[in-house]
Amino acid sequence: MSVAAEAVALSCRGIRVSYHRSEVVCGVDLDLLAGEWLGLIGPNGAGKSTLLRSMAGLTACRGTVSLQGGRGLSAAGVALVPQSPVLPRGMTVAEYVLLGRTAHLGWLARDSQADRRVVSSVLHRLSLWHFADRLVSTLSGGEAQQVVVARALAQKAPVLLLDEPTSALDMGHQVSVLELVDDLRRTEGLSVVAAMHDLSTAARFADRLALIHEGRIVTQGTPDVVLESDLLSAIYATPLEVHDIGGELVVLPLPRRRTQPPKEAR
Repeated sequence: MSVAAEAVALSCRGIRVSYHRSEVVCGVDLDLLAGEWLGLIGPNGAGKSTLLRSMAGLTACRGTVSLQGGRGLSAAGVALVPQSPVLPRGMTVAEYVLLGRTAHLGWLARDSQADRRVVSSVLHRLSLWHFADRLVSTLSGGEAQQVVVARALAQKAPVLLLDEPTSALDMGHQVSVLELVDDLRRTEGLSVVAAMHDLSTAARFADRLALIHEGRIVTQGTPDVVLESDLLSAIYATPLEVHDIGGELVVLPLPRRRTQPPKEAR
């Protein structure tokens, strides 16, 4: 069944990326629906990060990436939270998050009170306001990751791309950041693509999952369809089990078989 063009927030057609004559993304076709959370899952080296950077227009690729209505990529249309961000020295948290508003400024224009209100709102929602005057170079890894997410949210782009956005965060902050993104998706129509290693977390937040292996989409669909024990075990090359616990899918490795220590001879 075809999907109306106005319902597609971002569309990829025939995306191919090669490094050193080796193809790492191999002809990917993928649509992100407006207001949807699409989770990209797959083992390390599958091509998830490269595909995300192609969606953001930051990696040269063959094929096409377009926004709703067939528009080309732009900083006002797509925001990316990279896996390993580089934070500029000598800049405060508030100044760094304000960079997210650059996409909305005209030539030689300066940020306005409205831009600063957006930054203030994001910092408060992520409980980062008390960091506003701190230099980004003094932040811990987890704090820095939250600030990078704040900058992307301040960008107010309709499409948000997340590359392992909570990898440096403790469990409490992981949940708070992902729940904030999910709340914005539901209240403001944000469309999200997130590369996620934790399959249980991906199942909890994503409407749809795309399982990627060796640069290709193996399967895609709702979490209950994609998270199938035998398939995951084959792709991740380790025995995995999928459990329904309280209505949520949880993916766990099979327990290790413990051998009994030999009894001491009497």
